[in-house]
Amino acid sequence: MTDIRDPQDCHDMRDVREGVDDVDRQIVGLLRRRFGYMDAAARIKPDREAVRDEWRKADVKKKVAAEARKLGVDPDLMDRLYEDLIETSIAHELQRFDATRS
Repeated sequence: MTDIRDPQDCHDMRDVREGVDDVDRQIVGLLRRRFGYMDAAARIKPDREAVRDEWRKADVKKKVAAEARKLGVDPDLMDRLYEDLIETSIAHELQRFDATRS
């Protein structure tokens, strides 16, 4: 396996693609872990109405925006990505909630 270069150290598109592939592998692993927490929430929450929590959704997006600004990442881009991620997480959690209660 080749060494993965930091973006500023890439010399050609092969370096770039290897870096992107490496990041994607890490993202998939992190998403697997995040959805594991959604499974736990579905198991723990007392009723289906507790799955959608608009206060928590806003809190997550606020924290993500703060981290994005800290790291120099476009907060609007992160907001769009997290809107989709959170809504997908809620749908997953609802599905898991229903599956564990039927």
